[in-house]
Amino acid sequence: MTKVAPATAKHLIALMKQHADPDRASSSLRFFKNGKGEYGEGDQFIGLSMPVLRKLARAHQDMSLDEVEQVLESAIHEARVLALLIMVARFQAGKEPEAVYQLYLRCTDRINNWDLVDCSAHLIVGPWLWRRNKDILVDLARSASLWERRIAILATLHFIRQHQFKVTLNIARLLLQDTEDLIHKAVGWMLREVGNRDIVVEEQFLSRHYRDMPRTMLRYAIEKFPQPRRKAYLTGKV
Repeated sequence: MTKVAPATAKHLIALMKQHADPDRASSSLRFFKNGKGEYGEGDQFIGLSMPVLRKLARAHQDMSLDEVEQVLESAIHEARVLALLIMVARFQAGKEPEAVYQLYLRCTDRINNWDLVDCSAHLIVGPWLWRRNKDILVDLARSASLWERRIAILATLHFIRQHQFKVTLNIARLLLQDTEDLIHKAVGWMLREVGNRDIVVEEQFLSRHYRDMPRTMLRYAIEKFPQPRRKAYLTGKV
């Protein structure tokens, strides 16, 4: 897709619907748990793949943030993904990065599934906070919102990639007793990312906390350890 003139939210959503795939949409309904009482309850899908969404984002990254916000308000899951991909593209291109960051924090209620967080938090929130005060991450980690808590830990992936682990470990401590499986997985994943760069730092953290952390969090954190070491952690014999 070639770059086009800035579009309206209405036009972009209509363009998305031209690529709709009902079979993919049906599969997504099951995969993202949108049944009654589940975390994605009521979410709508039209069946767009990530390659299509990324092409649309590249072609429409000059869309105004006001229009992007309208796309982010859509009930269609893929529309919210697309809005976030456009925001990431704008942020990385240096187009109103502070405004993109502020829009992101203002609309966390629309960043309301794990894939929405995972495609954006470490590419917008993390980079913006890299050389700034990071207290907002503590506020997010203490939020009643599952998604804001996931944003808090996922945003630190940017710091991990800079080989700075302190913030990640601090947020991980705040989330050790979280009751949500999606937080257990996210924290374990970030601890594993720390270990991929400095296994000593990860094991120092685990030595203090592995007995108290949820089993899923621990399994994710030690996923790449040698089998005997994994077994030692899982049996409490480290």
